[in-house]
Amino acid sequence: MSASAVFILDVKGKPLISRNYKGDVAMSEIEHFMPLLVQREEEGALAPLLSHGKVHFLWIKHSNLYLVATTLKNANASLVYSFLYKTVEVFCEYFKELEEESIRDNFVIVYELLDELMDFGFPQTTDSKILQEYITQQGNKLETGKSRVPPTVTNAVSWRSEGIKYKKNEVFIDVIESVNLLVNANGSVLLSEIVGTIKLKVFLSGMPELRLGLNDRVLFELTGRNKNKSVELEDVKFHQCVRLSRFDNDRTISFIPPDGDFELMSYRLSTQVKPLIWIESVIEKFSHSRVEIMVKGGKEYLMRAHFGLPSVEKEEEEGRPPIGVKFEIPYFTVSGIQVRYMKIIEKSGYQALPWVRYITQSGDYQLRTS
Repeated sequence: MSASAVFILDVKGKPLISRNYKGDVAMSEIEHFMPLLVQREEEGALAPLLSHGKVHFLWIKHSNLYLVATTLKNANASLVYSFLYKTVEVFCEYFKELEEESIRDNFVIVYELLDELMDFGFPQTTDSKILQEYITQQGNKLETGKSRVPPTVTNAVSWRSEGIKYKKNEVFIDVIESVNLLVNANGSVLLSEIVGTIKLKVFLSGMPELRLGLNDRVLFELTGRNKNKSVELEDVKFHQCVRLSRFDNDRTISFIPPDGDFELMSYRLSTQVKPLIWIESVIEKFSHSRVEIMVKGGKEYLMRAHFGLPSVEKEEEEGRPPIGVKFEIPYFTVSGIQVRYMKIIEKSGYQALPWVRYITQSGDYQLRTS
């Protein structure tokens, strides 16, 4: 089961706009939402799901708005929350900023979008690029240039339109890895993790099929290759365009891509990572009101701070927060992942150029001080 109705409320809980999809929950039930929320806040027991009798409110907050879905039965909560967040994403694509004013200024287009986003309580077309093909906006007005539904809505490849043409066919691939690291004062690594994403920017004509090859350890084992230079990927998540059955069979990442920018996949590696950047810090107290902090990195920085504070005879042990580090290293991945090939197959037989870029950057990278 999914949502019975969806409401967009202002910060005081007043409905700005709503859409009743199933008619099995009275629209007046929304009046109980804000009192319930305030009560739970006061009790310190606020939850993303609130209930009044048999009616459940699944809600999120964005800016000065509440997006609330109501349901009478045991709904698929993860589906409903995914839909609410996707609705926010679509509205932001249309209005740049999603807030009370943008809803009031665009009632017609918001109603139109709510009609297309969900049908009888189940999500339908939630890709903003596809929606913009037939729900167009000029200023605060809605244009309906073509009354027919675009092929992408009924096509099996709903994320890509037909008839796309480029003078120069290119694919840009970004392999981005974020390093999460926690090191204690004596240099021991307490926590290390690599979170990676592969993002594509696609400028290809027609309906091309792409095949991406990585130095995936499971693939190397299946094909009998030397796995010394391979990477074992964990928690792999793909864009909906990837053929999962083929990946499960032979680890081939095969897909018809959306046009433009999108995230093809993400992955995680729980592996021991040596600190890429090391920092030493020394904190000395010269008096009750003067502290000198010296931080050494690739360069040496010296910061002196003088505080005009009352003299305190008894010194209390203070907790020293870790030092957070921000960095970006181009042309390098800490895991060693590599794009071995990108094959582009299109019936017209055109030649296309794939470009690959590797970036390693700091995630939650912290070094504890002594």
